Amino acid sequence: MSGIAQTADRFFDAVSRGDTAVLASLYSPDAVIWHNYDDIEQTREQSMRLLSWLDRKAGPLRYVDVRRILLDDGFVQQHVVELGGGCAGLRMPAMLRVFCDDRHIHRIEEYVDPGPLNERLAATASR
Repeated sequence: MSGIAQTADRFFDAVSRGDTAVLASLYSPDAVIWHNYDDIEQTREQSMRLLSWLDRKAGPLRYVDVRRILLDDGFVQQHVVELGGGCAGLRMPAMLRVFCDDRHIHRIEEYVDPGPLNERLAATASR
């Protein structure tokens, strides 16, 4: 298995378990995470806070229907995220373009529609 494939596996495993220590070791110090839905670039610290929050609110996360293409400078992955917790049963299709080497992630471009997640969280908060 290539180093990039191992980096990808470690990343998605850490996100699904809410393991920010592993995420911190995978993100390069200057990593940038961009989302299509707000066109904002996050720092690694902001991304880890968001992923930790997501794990608390909708974890555990499960990645299914995974299709990954390895590239010389990273990978592209399409998948469906199945959410848990108060969002159990919610499925969110997503795609990530990740720029990395066999040790660190330098940039992530995430394409996802967070609308269903936001609606579910708002509904559970109002109960």
